[in-house]
Amino acid sequence: MADNGEFLKSIPIFSELDADRLRQISLLGSRKFFKKDSWVLHENETGSALFVIISGKVKVSRESDDGKEVILTILNESDFFGEMAILDGLSRSAGVIAIEETELFIIQRTDFLKLLQEHPEISVALLQELTRRLRASDLRIKSLSLRDAEGKVASVILQLADDIGKIKQGKVEIERLPFQHDLANMAGVSRETISRTLHSFAKRGLIELEGTRLTIINYEKFKEHYH
Repeated sequence: MADNGEFLKSIPIFSELDADRLRQISLLGSRKFFKKDSWVLHENETGSALFVIISGKVKVSRESDDGKEVILTILNESDFFGEMAILDGLSRSAGVIAIEETELFIIQRTDFLKLLQEHPEISVALLQELTRRLRASDLRIKSLSLRDAEGKVASVILQLADDIGKIKQGKVEIERLPFQHDLANMAGVSRETISRTLHSFAKRGLIELEGTRLTIINYEKFKEHYH
């Protein structure tokens, strides 16, 4: 199938480029499919490419000192990852696993570094995105370290709402909520705590749960209370 690079327009670091340049960039990389639960990257392997999510979803995680998985974030369509290892040439700081069938666009390190040299606007956009992620990480670390179990679960719900939620008439819908053990690894609590807290939120009318869909009934009120 011919690729005109249109999918790159929704990627923050490429959004300012014209159609011809997007098409040229699309020819630099390759597309690859990953099955659900398959590894995309392993922690500590050498970084040699930038990955853009065309469709699907991945989780970025690390292994703690006691061997437990700690999920750092969940990335969705139009997100990208792998940029840190490309920029500093060091090994990957975290592993990445597809949590549903996922298609990725992959640009090798030498090609991406050349793009940064040729197009300063990409470098500026990349710095802005890295700054945004750093601020979000700082807030998440502070939130998870200072809050009780309920607050930690609420923080993860808000993180998912910001990352993959869709807002409509004051409600935010998370279409495919991660599995409870993944939520537990994100919040740093037990799976039982996740289940108990979600049902408590639902009973109090803060959220609705239907299969894998979670809806925050009044997003602004929920955010104000738990942010």
